[in-house]
Amino acid sequence: MKLNLAAIRDRKIWTDKSYALPQYDIEKVTRDTKAAPEWVHFGAGNIFRAFLGSAAQRLLNGGYITKGITVFEGFDTEIIEKAYRPFDNLSVGVTLVSTGSVKKEVIGSVCESLTIADDARMQQIFTSPTLKMASFTITEKGYSLRFAQKDAEGRPQDASGLMGYLTRLLLARFNAGAYPLALVSMDNCSHNGEKLQSAVMYVAGEWLKNGYVSQEFVNYIGSKVSFPWTMIDKITPRPDANVMKLLEEDGFEDAGLIITSRNTYTSAFVNAEEKEYLVIEDDFPNGKIPLDKAGIYFTDRETVEKVERMKVTTCLNPLHTCLAVFGCMLGYKTIWQEMNDEDLKYMVNRIGYTEGLPVVTDPKIMKPETFLREVLETRLPNCFLPDTPQRIATDTSQKLSIRFGETIKAYLAAGKDVKELKGIILTEAGWLRYLMGMDDEGNAFEISPDPRLDEMKTRLAPLSFMNNEGARDILLPVLSDETIFGCDLVKAGLADEIISAFTRMNSAPGEIRKAIHALRA
Repeated sequence: MKLNLAAIRDRKIWTDKSYALPQYDIEKVTRDTKAAPEWVHFGAGNIFRAFLGSAAQRLLNGGYITKGITVFEGFDTEIIEKAYRPFDNLSVGVTLVSTGSVKKEVIGSVCESLTIADDARMQQIFTSPTLKMASFTITEKGYSLRFAQKDAEGRPQDASGLMGYLTRLLLARFNAGAYPLALVSMDNCSHNGEKLQSAVMYVAGEWLKNGYVSQEFVNYIGSKVSFPWTMIDKITPRPDANVMKLLEEDGFEDAGLIITSRNTYTSAFVNAEEKEYLVIEDDFPNGKIPLDKAGIYFTDRETVEKVERMKVTTCLNPLHTCLAVFGCMLGYKTIWQEMNDEDLKYMVNRIGYTEGLPVVTDPKIMKPETFLREVLETRLPNCFLPDTPQRIATDTSQKLSIRFGETIKAYLAAGKDVKELKGIILTEAGWLRYLMGMDDEGNAFEISPDPRLDEMKTRLAPLSFMNNEGARDILLPVLSDETIFGCDLVKAGLADEIISAFTRMNSAPGEIRKAIHALRA
């Protein structure tokens, strides 16, 4: 059971081991895709293969589309060299069902895998009138104007950073006939389409200022290129050792872990949860791929924003952050194990149902309570998802303002008593306790990466585990910092509660557990 086009022709070997196989002619789809491409995707990581590659496969199997996807990787080209091309662009998708079963599928919807070394081919694709959509999963950092600055200051033909290179491809499309196109960010960040648009327009604007492009080109981007907003949600952990073992026991020979020099963890397979959501603003000037036939929502921008707000401020992300912070301090290695802890389970249920739902943003196309119930009863407790609190605790200073600050502001705006937000209060205090770098037993642990970590260590330096001297004077300026918490927690009237919770949890071993347990009283 080698993963390549020749090997999967012997279908019985695979189907006997319960692997679903493509129900279309991969070679024909590949030829047709190369001749008249419709969909190119930037970012060859695991969520692309587990979600978008799988969705395209369902569309191909159902006859809704006849073209596959071209994938481009601009950050870590080793992914293409080591995890795509050796396997003829095939991958094995492993769905980890919460009931304990797994679903295995050979995915063949990726027809080409390219890097910037394949510039001539990328130029062909972007000058093709048939191209409908370029989509992106490049992480929020990929849209940074700081990273685009070098390309913006240089000549278009020299652009090699992702946003500069994309703008150069758009210039080629403009010169070929000014064909319309949708550029669709599918990254898990707020107002993702706006971030993508800002980066492209920044580069194009600088090129115009320096005389490299015409005003007509900038007008083309503004009128014929759309930047739909989206909300994406699917937990896709790194390739898991248990899944590798399962595949190897089947006789699958290519399940080994691949770690690139950029520290990307990948493989010939990708493992992910079953639940997935993608909501896309319906703005496709060159025609759209019928993703709705694969369970993806098309809607308006306002609804996309409401779905994202529902998820990020109430129904998923705040719960993840709570479990991440306390999981690290209570010695947990996976999120699902935390959901077997009755104290933590009560806490996230309280934050979701009792504290969040009364002020949730209802997007109407899906019910917030149903989404929340899936998260709490199916997704987070899924023992087949090896996601860690340590990974989710990364960049927490960048998350608190949205994940908890928005609920606090909603309570204040509605005249509700913010002191009833006991789970949120404890989590805010828990993050400050987490920054002490000591677990509940008094053992040191490694704090996850965070862009404000050094700053916070300096601000909290007079405090240490079991040393709360001067805590109030030290913490009040921190709690007033709206750039961290999304609002001034002192003015909101929460300072006393947060400081009290922090000093209790920082006073002795075992106090974190006691504080969480006390919520249930």
